[in-house]
Amino acid sequence: MKNFLTLQDLTKEEIIDLLNLADQLKFERKNGIPHPILKGKTLGLIFQKSSTRTRVSFEVGMYELGGYPLFLSSRDLQIGRGEPIEDTGRVLGRYLDGIMIRTFDQKEVEDLAKWSGKPVINALTDYSHPCQVLADLMTIREHKGAFDGLKVCYIGDGNNMANSIIVGSLKVGMKVSVACPKGYYPAQKVLDFAKDYPGMFELTEDPKVAALDADVFFTDVWTSMGEEAETEKRKQVFAGKYQINEEIMKLAHKDAMVQHCLPAHRGEEITADVFEAHANEIFDEAENRLHAQKAVMVTLMKD
Repeated sequence: MKNFLTLQDLTKEEIIDLLNLADQLKFERKNGIPHPILKGKTLGLIFQKSSTRTRVSFEVGMYELGGYPLFLSSRDLQIGRGEPIEDTGRVLGRYLDGIMIRTFDQKEVEDLAKWSGKPVINALTDYSHPCQVLADLMTIREHKGAFDGLKVCYIGDGNNMANSIIVGSLKVGMKVSVACPKGYYPAQKVLDFAKDYPGMFELTEDPKVAALDADVFFTDVWTSMGEEAETEKRKQVFAGKYQINEEIMKLAHKDAMVQHCLPAHRGEEITADVFEAHANEIFDEAENRLHAQKAVMVTLMKD
């Protein structure tokens, strides 16, 4: 594994290895066992989209691994003024040991990896969110013990989260059922990928169909960053139907868990009651961003 760009690039074995390492690093942190595995290493953190969990978890994670995290806002870099990504990549590759980027276009991440010559971590694009879903998989395994036999249900916009949830869940052996309104489906590339898992994937416009016998629920905001101009239109499309609520939860297994990448808009994609009933699972998920990303950094940057 040279980069961490999408979960489609990884084998099931590579995903499981990352999860096992994340479990080990979490155990060590909670038991006060230092692990300065990346001592002397520097990770550049490029942010073209704002963040809470991504920035804090990567900065803290790199510090705990003994390295140095360097925050780089797009306002501070020449790419914010139009410098080509290939030039930025070639410069940063000579300064840094690794690069994390949170941006809009998936191609920008891939070009950065191509031109920098250093490990690149995709911390979110409009196409995929592999760091988040790696943490999600870690949380599911913690709460459920294993992946085999589980059914994942995603309700909402077929966005980057839906794309990565489909790929990651199928790769580790879970069934996936996705409910999105017409015109808001996951990426065609992901739907084509799912065809390689016959009988394991379902796409529907009816959340009640998707929720039946689910073990794990996912949702995300109806309007992602960069789509703010569509907010009112999207509310009209999603409201009243594409929501995780008590009625939907009754269709699932009694011990079904809920995951949300945050921030959550209570009363829109999820009700306040369901969110609070599953808050421990959701904030375990948020914490696991730290441990999962540390595993990625170690795997990519360790000598």
